Amino acid sequence: MRPLVALVFGGALLGGCIPQVAAPEGPARPAPARPSRPSPPPPVSAGTPAGPSAPIVRGEMIRYTTSPCGGACPVYTVTVRPDGTGTFEGQRFTAVSGARDFRVSPAQYDAFLTRLAPYRPRSGAVRIAPGAPACGQHATDMPSVEVQWDGKAGHRALSYYFGCDRARNAGMADALGSAPDLLPIGSLIGARP
Repeated sequence: MRPLVALVFGGALLGGCIPQVAAPEGPARPAPARPSRPSPPPPVSAGTPAGPSAPIVRGEMIRYTTSPCGGACPVYTVTVRPDGTGTFEGQRFTAVSGARDFRVSPAQYDAFLTRLAPYRPRSGAVRIAPGAPACGQHATDMPSVEVQWDGKAGHRALSYYFGCDRARNAGMADALGSAPDLLPIGSLIGARP
């Protein structure tokens, strides 16, 4: 019994980091039927997410910041600018600590921008975290990410906790979690559990 408990607990800690790759391809199992209930409306003061058909706003600086989790999740901030410059700041559980500058190609910048565009709020800031109406049921000890967009259109921000409504938010979690893989910072982040 003890090995089983250790295996389950250890797997929960290692599985709590930001997802970095898409789920395996193949037929999905149907979700169990449950009573439907309407999704809670987003908070009025927090803006609303743009949605899947959001236009891409070129020329913005994007700052992507991860948070700690209940395990050894990498904690870092990466800033990418439209001029092709970037800065990585490793804080915890990263291969590199401190600030490092890097370059991105126009294609890398566009890919990063495009991956995050559907989740860029139309205005203001959106927070999807425990305690916010848009979160609903949530798992504990998960990391979160904050993405900030700054440019001619002003400041926009999204704060997303990866434990919020995991089934409903799977697409958003995958897109947000895998976005850094489009940048040349894998060796700065290092191994991820």
